[in-house]
Amino acid sequence: MSWYPVFLALDGKKCLVVGGGKVAERKVGSLLEAGADVTVISPALTKKLSGLAQKGRIRHLERTYRKGDLRGASLAIGATDSESENEKVSKEAADLNIPVNIVDRPALCSFIVPSVIKRGPLVVAVSTSGVSPAMAKSIRKELEALYGPAFARYLKRLAAFRKKILADKTLSPARRRSIFKQAASGDIITSIREGKDHKFPPAT
Repeated sequence: MSWYPVFLALDGKKCLVVGGGKVAERKVGSLLEAGADVTVISPALTKKLSGLAQKGRIRHLERTYRKGDLRGASLAIGATDSESENEKVSKEAADLNIPVNIVDRPALCSFIVPSVIKRGPLVVAVSTSGVSPAMAKSIRKELEALYGPAFARYLKRLAAFRKKILADKTLSPARRRSIFKQAASGDIITSIREGKDHKFPPAT
């Protein structure tokens, strides 16, 4: 099966996670980082998920999944130990045209979740199309060493610089493109990685 890589905007969107174990806990954490409005359906929760529910960070329905639970959701994740329950989630999501991921069951998914590196605005996603999540994790660890926290700091500065350049009406579109290209060159990436000081290219 071939997959089309995409990043979703989930800020404020209702997302449903079915399951309350450690895997569900990781999925919930990622959804909350994306700003999603998360509901968890499970008879029991991990200590961390229970804490999130008590703080009002997530909504908890203390029961098993029921048909109709997906109405109004923008995304669904099935992370239970019950094959039949996961299959129900997958089927209803398909019927309602809601993106669904069933953990470790690519055949029941309409999307799969990659192994991710986050360095501020920089997000690097690695996938083996479900063939080997373990290999995706190993590759992610290699990339983490190549793209350390310094990239987050640089991109924060670059965001302010980009805003300044875009606001300068004296610059031609061609000059802007040249400046942005220089600010993201291979030499810049190398200098960030080596911890060297670097300046943005002059506007003139």
